[in-house]
Amino acid sequence: MSKWNFDLSSLHGPQGMSDDDLAYRGSRYAEVRDALYANPYRGGRSGEAPGQLPMFKSTIRNAWSGAFSAHADLLKQAAARTVDSRADLRWGPDGKGFRRMLSPNGICLLGVWEITEESQYSGYFKEGAKGLIIGRYSSDGNETRRGQRRSLSLAGKIYPTMDPNHATPLIPASFLSQEDLGGMHTDFINDAELRNAPNVTAYRRGLYFLIMVRAGWIFPLVDKVPDARQLHEIAELRKPKGERTRCPEHMLLKMAPRQARIQGEDLDFRDEVYAHIFKPGAPEPTGSIVFDISVSDTGESVGIPGFRRVKVTNWRRIGRITFTAAVASYNADHVVHFHHPGWRDNRNDAKTAIRSGGRRVR
Repeated sequence: MSKWNFDLSSLHGPQGMSDDDLAYRGSRYAEVRDALYANPYRGGRSGEAPGQLPMFKSTIRNAWSGAFSAHADLLKQAAARTVDSRADLRWGPDGKGFRRMLSPNGICLLGVWEITEESQYSGYFKEGAKGLIIGRYSSDGNETRRGQRRSLSLAGKIYPTMDPNHATPLIPASFLSQEDLGGMHTDFINDAELRNAPNVTAYRRGLYFLIMVRAGWIFPLVDKVPDARQLHEIAELRKPKGERTRCPEHMLLKMAPRQARIQGEDLDFRDEVYAHIFKPGAPEPTGSIVFDISVSDTGESVGIPGFRRVKVTNWRRIGRITFTAAVASYNADHVVHFHHPGWRDNRNDAKTAIRSGGRRVR
């Protein structure tokens, strides 16, 4: 058994707001990058044994812990924290971070966000916007291998600088994009369509459906619309004071058509990412993963909770994300934190922001 293949079911760490969250005033890109590389599972190379990657579990017991008792409701704490905290690193009092209750297995990628086409939008959706990005590619649940029903996702934080050693702490803009929350049989990550407002087909998830039920109960108490993440943080990143926010409603991230396709049965998505970035056995990255950034303001959501379809038309490509480095590490799974932008009734107006239980931000 791999030294990393263990269950942390009793080691949740601080799921609610902590000192790291309350004291946050921004971070340096280099600080987050160095944390991710501090404890890699396999030294960052794709040629090492696949068994060296860990498998952490999302469990029904953990998701429902505290639901009907006086114990802390850990999933509710975690959901509220992902919206309310913008901290980029959450070390916790013991320096071991926290256990992700959802999407526990991931790999972090580093690269550049760039808008190359003319657009009507503001901030880092405007043509010419370019900044460093740190992403975490993960699978929502316990399925990580090709052939399994997975819900692949990419969370990201965009820093408004191209200097990796920028000395002043910055507050990056965050986003979350994902496949159908109920999972898809997407064999190649090339084919995954990652959207900020994905479809939801909950019945596909088998026993994991019970975790989705719990999440579906909790998330509406924390944020008004739990299965979509607006993009206003990107549209307001480095936006001149006084300029009106102009934010797209929908964003689609999909690997560029020219991207190579990695072959292999039963391949873990983390190994697939590594194979795009590294030649077999190579100590340094020489490859890349390019995602096209497409946006639209034309969409319709239909269906009921647990079975929802978001139909989007008029997609328009406006830029790309180019990842040139990747690392799977303990800190990538347990310390780095990706904020989920809170809901606004009007995505272009910060005064309409909503918080827990439908309360407006004062």
